[in-house]
Amino acid sequence: MNSSVQAFYDWYKRTLEHPKYRWLLAGATLLYLLSPIDISPDFIPILGWIDDAAVASIFIAAMSQIVLSGLTNKKQSGLRSDAPDATKTTVDVDFN
Repeated sequence: MNSSVQAFYDWYKRTLEHPKYRWLLAGATLLYLLSPIDISPDFIPILGWIDDAAVASIFIAAMSQIVLSGLTNKKQSGLRSDAPDATKTTVDVDFN
């Protein structure tokens, strides 16, 4: 991959991972995709769609990675190792 493209992808992914800037960059990405002003205009049949497809694929890949890591973190926090296991806990009851 070209170094400038890789640098942009790394910056974009790091910025999306930052909670403060995530929604701002997501909104800017969606605005870019919906805007008629592009790097290559959409009225050029194939070249106009390539930049939109590239931006959309980078956005979807980065957001899906964030969602998957969030779900993994949530699942791991639910399975804490310091919490007692209810199936292995013995309860002594005295009926006097």
